[in-house]
Amino acid sequence: MLSVRGLVKRYGARTALDGIDLDIPRGRFVALLGPNGAGKSTLFQVLTGLFASDAGEVQVDGIDLRRHAARALARIGVVFQQPSLDLDLSLARNLQLHADLHGLRSRPARQRMAEGCERFGLADRMHRPVRELSGGQRRKVELIRAGLHEPGLLLMDEATAGLDPQSRRDLLAEMNGSVTRRGASVLWATHLVDEAEAADRVMVLHRGRVLADGAPAEVAQRLGGGSLEQAFLRATA
Repeated sequence: MLSVRGLVKRYGARTALDGIDLDIPRGRFVALLGPNGAGKSTLFQVLTGLFASDAGEVQVDGIDLRRHAARALARIGVVFQQPSLDLDLSLARNLQLHADLHGLRSRPARQRMAEGCERFGLADRMHRPVRELSGGQRRKVELIRAGLHEPGLLLMDEATAGLDPQSRRDLLAEMNGSVTRRGASVLWATHLVDEAEAADRVMVLHRGRVLADGAPAEVAQRLGGGSLEQAFLRATA
């Protein structure tokens, strides 16, 4: 679903991404684990077309991102680390705007909006301004929005930042549910080891390079043994 080859991104003399290679098959939950400043957000900004890479290529579902950006991006749903909802619009209007941008017909769009809000316990808040919702509720709205056009690839950049433990668990459960229900692929960027341990596969990113890639136990072993947390802290110290 996602193929990245030799991806390089520089900011002046600083190299944020240094030759990243990445493949994510359909129906897999992959955690991108790295400390702050590892390059996770830069990678997501390149994958979503906000930044252009200095070298390398990205394909989404076999479509080249640089040559056919609109077609590639239509297959992606994203939740960025920074909130991106219009606080003055209602929950429903925020979702409807996204549906319109993706050209969804009104009936299936309304049905998916209602189903998503019901699943997250927001059905009674659909017509309230987003600024009246809690931080956890706003994040859930962003997650509903990201999946509204049923993309094959979901990109989650520190999606649980600032949330309470229960909201974090809810979001992780929903991502696993998307993999199971729709066969979606998920790339989940985090600096929290316990979130990475819930994934099928972990990639450890540090200073723009992939240090290890595999199942959580395999990654821990490749980084020197012990628990995944111990290995991760040791490798990125």
